[in-house]
Amino acid sequence: MTTVFRQRVASTKERIQEKARGKSKLSGWVLPRQTTSFADEGTWTNIDADVTPIERRTWTSSTVLGFWFSDALNAQGWEGPSSIIQLGLTWREAIYLSILGAAVDTIPLVLNGVIGAHYHIPFPVVARSAFGFYFSKFAVVTRMITALFWHAIQTWTGSTAMFQIIRAIWPSFLDIPNHLPESAGITTQQMIAHTVFWCVQFPILLTPPHKLKWFFVFKVFIVLTVSTATVIAMTYKAHGVGDIWNQNYSVSGSKRSWLILNQFSAQCGGWATMATNIPDFTRYMKKSRGVYWQALFLPLINLLMAMFGTISTSCAKVVYGTYIWSPMDLAAEWDGPWGRCGAFFVGFCWVVAQIGTNLSANVISASNDLTNLFPKYINIRRGVIIITVTAGWIMVPWKIVYSAQSLVTFMSGLAIFLAPIAAIVATDYWTVKNRNFDVPGLYRRHGRYRYRAGVNWRALVAFVISVTPNVPGLAQAVNSKVKLNSGIEHLYDMNYLWGFTSAAVLYWSLNKFFPATETLLEAPIYEDVMVLHGVEYVNDGVHDPQAKFEEKGLDMHTTTV
Repeated sequence: MTTVFRQRVASTKERIQEKARGKSKLSGWVLPRQTTSFADEGTWTNIDADVTPIERRTWTSSTVLGFWFSDALNAQGWEGPSSIIQLGLTWREAIYLSILGAAVDTIPLVLNGVIGAHYHIPFPVVARSAFGFYFSKFAVVTRMITALFWHAIQTWTGSTAMFQIIRAIWPSFLDIPNHLPESAGITTQQMIAHTVFWCVQFPILLTPPHKLKWFFVFKVFIVLTVSTATVIAMTYKAHGVGDIWNQNYSVSGSKRSWLILNQFSAQCGGWATMATNIPDFTRYMKKSRGVYWQALFLPLINLLMAMFGTISTSCAKVVYGTYIWSPMDLAAEWDGPWGRCGAFFVGFCWVVAQIGTNLSANVISASNDLTNLFPKYINIRRGVIIITVTAGWIMVPWKIVYSAQSLVTFMSGLAIFLAPIAAIVATDYWTVKNRNFDVPGLYRRHGRYRYRAGVNWRALVAFVISVTPNVPGLAQAVNSKVKLNSGIEHLYDMNYLWGFTSAAVLYWSLNKFFPATETLLEAPIYEDVMVLHGVEYVNDGVHDPQAKFEEKGLDMHTTTV
């Protein structure tokens, strides 16, 4: 009897013996160890970290459309042009920068999205190919931190929408006195709304990703209907579209040019997280062709939301005497029975919108990161609980969101770290590895992608060189007291373009002249293959090859080799 291994099978006698004894329940916080994984001997993994099983590959092109509507239809998209106009530009820049920023972000979205759709593996596993088994954890933690901040911001925005629902149903809610000190940064009324929103959001966030299709459809219907109705109502009240279209520039010359570049980077930074972690979602696709539609969906949705927000704000100046960018602040102006009815639907619309965005952009991604970092104790469901408690309460989201300028700074700051990560992952897959991954090797700490001590120095060098020149500009953006005289602050104004292109070129060049030959394949390896009695049996990370041997009354782990 001869057994020929094409790739070392990631399973042990100990694991099979545990299975035979029926040890499916483990005490305490320890999760059951999967018997079908590619992971190393004696290590833990779970179904959320493994290759997506076939029965969970339920997403189609229409699901991707719903996903992007779910992600992009949020209050930040509606208010996005406000930051641009308040800094001295006009509605023209607000519109075309929203479209251009989204269009540029579709490049890494498509390039990295294909990886998840092709190999059905999450971002933390994908990153190991470029960064190395251990250094990839740095990329994972960086992405997780940014997702936490966005989850906090989106949750607080959802709380302001819940405020409108509560006051529309119970007008006396506005009469509740404040019992919290000024140092808390929040009033009693706001705390009640935040608590109610968090309690409503929490059970919905526990929905498994492969079952989210119909929630996306529901959100698209609700948000588009109410948003359109809001624009129609405001244009009717204003007897037109207002005068925001006649605003002039308050900045000129080179200052305006650099400001345009800065705001372009801010728009790109708003999607930098998704451009990095998109494999976490495309892993659930049936076919990879649907990934390419992202290049069309996202810019169109951004255009739609930017126009809705700009028109409604312009009308608000006519009706209420001031520009009101937030749809929740707009609804707060509506009183009387019909006004409160409108405020209720606006509040309900944006409650659904923010929950959907938290699902599609923040919670699932951060939970995947925790699952990768602590597979013995955390799966996606447990990760959701940890993430939403941390972002919703521990991070004090109402103190994070305090001005339009801080939001712009935060969005821009994300890009200097995430753009290089997205660029390195995309470059590694498409040009360095030529789309050929060893999937079992990605799950093994001593496998093909270990590099030196678990770190790919090429990725490290490319990341550091890409990020370092942007750090002084970020410091000045966060703290205006920081003075820079060398002109390097202007590099930060185009931080996304610099971060992405420099990291991509550097990483490709280093691999061209110093290739890691052990990671280069002529064809992809999807599974471990074993030949027994002339018949092939596979460990594909989804189905246990032991079952096939048992059908023949054999045990592949005790059979003489």
